[in-house]
Amino acid sequence: MIEEFLAGNRRFVDEEFNKNVDFYSDLSNSQQPKILWIGCSDSRVSEDVITSSKPGSIFVHRNIANIVAFNDINIASIIEYAVTHLKIPDIIVCGHYNCGGVQAMLEGVEEHYIADWLLIASGAIAKAKQVADEMKLSRKEHLDLLSEENVKLQIKHLRGLSLIRNLHKKGSLPRIHGWIYSVESGEINVLVDGYNHEA
Repeated sequence: MIEEFLAGNRRFVDEEFNKNVDFYSDLSNSQQPKILWIGCSDSRVSEDVITSSKPGSIFVHRNIANIVAFNDINIASIIEYAVTHLKIPDIIVCGHYNCGGVQAMLEGVEEHYIADWLLIASGAIAKAKQVADEMKLSRKEHLDLLSEENVKLQIKHLRGLSLIRNLHKKGSLPRIHGWIYSVESGEINVLVDGYNHEA
């Protein structure tokens, strides 16, 4: 199995890298990504693939259920580096349907670390349940709605971070977008339009 990935790298070098040496040479000197992507670790949701982006375009943080945690120095340092040093103007929080983390939020999970991590997203559960009950949604519709509400909650968390809050007091950057990806259709839908700062 591991050999398949190494063979894939050799194909990449032959079929992509060596044919675009100037591009990769420039890229080796510096990066100028256009967006910070906060997404789910799910192996089916590769940000560069689903947006047809080239290397160097996206600065990435991924974790279970695309969570923006208040006390996570990892994501905090990534956000700070992205907006302070790389001057990235747009942050995308991208969730997806059929998310195992979202399903675990709804159904519960036994593993300690995963359960504790998903507590950060628990604020989305009540809102999704209320709508699901009122509209008599199916289980899949309920899970899809919870995936969407989780993205919106994580954007609220992101906007509440002191770094982002203070930057927004000075202007509109970074713009914050909320997207949801369908693993069934391959399409991205916009939940929160970052160009509308009050969204």
